[in-house]
Amino acid sequence: MSEQLKLIVEKLNREPFKKNFNLITFDSLEPMQLLQTLNDVLAEIDPKQAIDIREEMPEQTAKRMFTLLGMLKYKPPGGMSEVSSFRQGLVIGRKPVVHPILHWLLQRIPELKKRAYLARFLVKLEIPAEFLQDDIIAETFHQYEELVGGFKTIHKECEQMKSSGFSTSEIRRDIVAMEEEKDQLIKRVERLKKRVEAVSTHQRMLELARQLRVEKEREESLAHQKQEQKNQLFQAEQRLQRCQIQLRDLQQAAADEKPESLMKRLEEDIKFNSYMVSEKLPRELENTRKVVQYLQKVASEPALGQAELRELEDKIREINTEINHLIEKRMMRNDPMDDKLSLFRQQAAIIVRKKETKLEELQEAREELAAVERELNTKSSQARERDGAELIRGDEVLKTLCHDPQHIETQLQVLQV
Repeated sequence: MSEQLKLIVEKLNREPFKKNFNLITFDSLEPMQLLQTLNDVLAEIDPKQAIDIREEMPEQTAKRMFTLLGMLKYKPPGGMSEVSSFRQGLVIGRKPVVHPILHWLLQRIPELKKRAYLARFLVKLEIPAEFLQDDIIAETFHQYEELVGGFKTIHKECEQMKSSGFSTSEIRRDIVAMEEEKDQLIKRVERLKKRVEAVSTHQRMLELARQLRVEKEREESLAHQKQEQKNQLFQAEQRLQRCQIQLRDLQQAAADEKPESLMKRLEEDIKFNSYMVSEKLPRELENTRKVVQYLQKVASEPALGQAELRELEDKIREINTEINHLIEKRMMRNDPMDDKLSLFRQQAAIIVRKKETKLEELQEAREELAAVERELNTKSSQARERDGAELIRGDEVLKTLCHDPQHIETQLQVLQV
């Protein structure tokens, strides 16, 4: 307690309070004088508290101080269980109540000043719900909330600028240095003017220099525009070449295709698309629906408390225990029928995975076939342009270029299983 009183007296004797106390005089203060000292410290934190407590009722003084201390997040030593005794001690100015408050406030005055300043703007007004039914009040309250949000953003930017390392002294030094450079440039310009004025045709020369600067700027602008137009022309030529290649490939494919090959390709496409529509996509869609239903169920559930979470955890542990018991019973029973069913399930799962793998391989083979056909069309067009006739047939080139000519048919037969 003596250390606490020493710190209080030391802080009160400094700026800005200058109370000129010692341990004896401070400890002998009357309750009213002690409350006035506490109010002076609160007034340093929040200037609105600067009043004479003799001019207001004791209940009002205690209420005002209690509200400000709550806003400053002061916690009484006894906790929330002794709030009534704390309030009563604050009303009558008891030392065991006032001294800890002074000790806590005097150690945190800069921090509490900032907190009190922000509380003036960030503590929201409590508007009853029935009043918010009025359109004018609701709109005004909405504007008030927007202003509070804007104040938060501006205050955060201000704090970031303060902590960014820039200081006013450095800025002033930079301004002084730039002003000196400006004066030197002005003096140089004046000297050059005096030197140029001695020439009889200096006005004509200045006009020509001005025109030269304008033309140079125009030349730079035109060079920039020329470069942009070159880039656009190059991109347009690239697009034209791609379109011409696509057009030539389509024309050659339409000219070289036979009805048998077209029918075969259509059958392959139909089988592939049938598998996608009837098996793979419905299965993926069903899995996605289950996930969405589960997420919707989770989102519609109310927020769980700690007791409910503990109850769910207990249920999970019970179910896991029950599952382990069932697994142990099943292993002890060793029913051959269950073994056969599990074997069949594993085989079915393996077949499904193989089917999906073959589908992916089929897709890669189709892409490879399309690339080979494009290469074939390109080579054929080059040969016709060179010799005037096709040198080899398309089917022969495909058989030569493909690593496995029966690859596509094998994949389709696997998918039909």
